Amino acid sequence: MRVPFDEIHDTLRRALAATGMEADRADLSARLFAEASRDGVSSHGLNRFPRFMRMIRRGVVDVHARPEPVAAHGALERWDGRGGPGNLNAHAAMARAIALGRAHGAGCVALANTNHWMRGGSYGWQAADAGVIGICWTNTLANLPPWGAADPRVGNNPLVVAVPRRAGHVILDMAMSQFSVGALASYRSRGELLPVAGGYDEAGALTRDPAAVEASGRLLPAGFWKGSGLSLMLDLAAALLSGGQATHQIATEPELETNLSQVFVTFDPSTLGPDRDRAADAVLEHFHAGAGDVRSPGERVLETRQTSLRDGVPVDPKVWEEVCSL
Repeated sequence: MRVPFDEIHDTLRRALAATGMEADRADLSARLFAEASRDGVSSHGLNRFPRFMRMIRRGVVDVHARPEPVAAHGALERWDGRGGPGNLNAHAAMARAIALGRAHGAGCVALANTNHWMRGGSYGWQAADAGVIGICWTNTLANLPPWGAADPRVGNNPLVVAVPRRAGHVILDMAMSQFSVGALASYRSRGELLPVAGGYDEAGALTRDPAAVEASGRLLPAGFWKGSGLSLMLDLAAALLSGGQATHQIATEPELETNLSQVFVTFDPSTLGPDRDRAADAVLEHFHAGAGDVRSPGERVLETRQTSLRDGVPVDPKVWEEVCSL
């Protein structure tokens, strides 16, 4: 079924307001959830909202906590998320990184003690809309086996890289696993096989069956050993810069996943001269040249967004019923 974007936004806003969250913060948090589903990432939008509400009720997420700075040196700052809503903390951290980038040409905010940021791409779009290059990442609970192992010891640690462009931003939003945990659940709920192997079944064979990967817990690192190594490096950098927890210190129960470490970096190309789009346009023109259905990161999102705003956002009826009951 399809539901108008504004109806989803308003429904989520009212549910969050009922928890005691301040009106402006409930509105922003609800919008970030709704925009994720609008852009085709329901696994980190509407589908994740009931879990978020349960984490609020369990006291894992403090709706009243706001992030605060704890240390700074030039364009580098360290912030404490104080267990507040993850998407609000991340949005605030990226906003501060954008301000630092405009002031210094580059800025970095490292955030500790925060919660799941939901769709990481949201903060890439936030940076690009502000006209700056944005890079951000987060660590997670241990849900990805390192290359050569069968038990999870690293996180799928999403990485976002955003480049602004008037003709359409280029936004990469990727997990360190070939498919994120949320993506596996989405494919399973639709009864679809993965387009390529996404992990191992319980017998140790590569499989495209999302349910089999979920049952074994053996997600495939993106790029095999490369994704495994990059996950480790992102975790190290996030924990060291933020002074927060690393993956091995984070609770492994999904609804107790808290005290994450995140990093938000921006570069303002306008500080070095005009015509920022010329180089980006030339790269994209070459990228799309020739035969084949080639899409740059973020291109499909823009198409999905347009369809959702015109026809309504696709939602799972059971999830929508549960959300409305909140």
